[in-house]
Amino acid sequence: MQWQMGEVTSVRRETHRAKTITIRLPAWQAHLPGQHYDIRLTAEDGYQAQRSYSVASPPARQGSIDLTVDHIADGEVSPYLVEGVTVGDSLEVRGPIGGYFVWTPAEHRRPLLLVGGGSGVVPLMAMLRHRKTAGLANPAQLVFSVRTPADVLYAQELEGLAREDPRFGLHLTFTRKAPEGWTGYQRRIDEPMLRQLLDTFPQPPLSFVCGPTLLVEAAANALLNAGLPPETIRTEHFGGASSG
Repeated sequence: MQWQMGEVTSVRRETHRAKTITIRLPAWQAHLPGQHYDIRLTAEDGYQAQRSYSVASPPARQGSIDLTVDHIADGEVSPYLVEGVTVGDSLEVRGPIGGYFVWTPAEHRRPLLLVGGGSGVVPLMAMLRHRKTAGLANPAQLVFSVRTPADVLYAQELEGLAREDPRFGLHLTFTRKAPEGWTGYQRRIDEPMLRQLLDTFPQPPLSFVCGPTLLVEAAANALLNAGLPPETIRTEHFGGASSG
């Protein structure tokens, strides 16, 4: 797969530590929800750093992609993308990449259980946006684990989707500080929480789990314990220095 130089056409702040970067691509091609792009930065001395970022935009939008990047304090790439990139800049990118953690057209009628932690919600957001733009009516539930209200990516858009679509459920769980008066989940994602959501589906869903390694492992094991077949559970995790 060839590298190409994309042009930054928009930079939008999502939270206090994350931004969405829109990149126009001269050799654009449609992606599947769940796929990612690599970004490569090259220093003046020739040193290169490369990281992968999930596509947040739906496949139906042609010519450009959205990448939502979370600032990792000791990272080599994310600090520049979040704090240094401006409209008009060029970025070297390669993609779309990935064939496992993807939602394919053949699966569009199946119920969806989406489980995300932190920036792990990004590829899940691409799935929800695709579901909306394609006019799909399959039942879908998102459980999204964050530390505080300030860390909720796409908060207004997700709340809007939940209001507009009775077949979509949004379930936030706060692990450090919840909003005042909050009556929802206030703990890490666990088996009882996931079993409650599974009970809302008319049939076993296709599950996508993305986030920090410990969250992904715990959620995947909980879904297996709840009786979901292993082939219906797809996972993607991040962690360590390579994530930034």
